Formats: sequence, C-alpha cells, structure tokens
Amino acid sequence: MLKILAIVVVVVLVVVAGILVYAATRPDSFRVQRSVSIKAAPQKIFPLIDDLKAWAGWSPYEKKDPAMQRSFGPITVGKGATYQWEGNKNVGEGRMEILEATPPNKVLIKLDFLKPFEAHNMAEFTLEPKGDTTLATWAIYGPSTFVTKVMGLFIDMDSMIGKDFEAGLADLKAAAEKQ
Repeated sequence: MLKILAIVVVVVLVVVAGILVYAATRPDSFRVQRSVSIKAAPQKIFPLIDDLKAWAGWSPYEKKDPAMQRSFGPITVGKGATYQWEGNKNVGEGRMEILEATPPNKVLIKLDFLKPFEAHNMAEFTLEPKGDTTLATWAIYGPSTFVTKVMGLFIDMDSMIGKDFEAGLADLKAAAEKQ
C-alpha cells in the first residue's frame, strides 16, 4: 500500500513538473483582437470610443454587472480620460486611462486590472475606412506572467475575451449605424 502511494505521488509530481516546464515555454506576451465592418465613417464611430461615458451604450462589460460602481476622472474624453470600476466576479476591479487619441482613427488605453487578479495591459481601437464602411478593430495585449501562462493551458483567453469583444463590437456597430 505504501509503495503504491509513493508511486502515485511521484507520478503526480512528474505531471505537475511537466505542466510547469511546458507553461514556461509559452510566449511572454499575448494579443487578442476582433474586428467588425461598420457602415459608418470613422468620424461617427470615434466619439463612441473616445468618450469613456459613451461606453455604457456598447461595452459588454457594462452589461455583466448592472450594479457595478463606476467613477470617472475630471476628463472623460480623449487623452488623459480615466475611468475606474468595481464590480462582481464577472468584471472585477480596475482602471483605464486613454493614453493616445488620434481622431478619427485610433484610441490607445492603459488597462489596469486589480481584481480578480492583477494585470497591466493595453487596449487599442483602430478605425480603418474601407469605402462606405469602416473596419473597427478592438485589441488587448500585454505581458504573460508565469501564472497566466499556466492558466492559459487550461483557459483559452482568446475565446473568453474574444466573445466579449465580438458582442461589444456588434453593439458599437449598432450604435454607430443608428446615428
């Protein structure tokens, strides 16, 4: 009995060590992005992204916790605009700040998550005119810590975040095309 227990412990340790070694070989950064074609000019879409208060009309994270506590900095539009939130397990807690706003084509946001786990990433929106439509792309990227590399072996971040981005872009499209 003791011999079997020892074998089981050794096998479990070897499997765990293998998982940790494999996780260490994963990329040191990640990027998730989605795009949608919107039948509107970039000038109509840009204000919906550049104005942090306008996010309530299209961001999928606003819908995940209607009771979420939100606070805005003194600037809510363009470079320097800030927004903080604290919500349920679906949205966590964090802060974002617009670092760059280049009308009507690009918004770059510093995204700091505090809960459920700490992470510091960038979110980027680009708007590329294509005839009478605009290709709107929403991306998030940043470093992959060892813990996120291990988590990534069991949770597909692209699928998880990608679904939210697809829903948000669909709502952004509806809002822009309605104007």
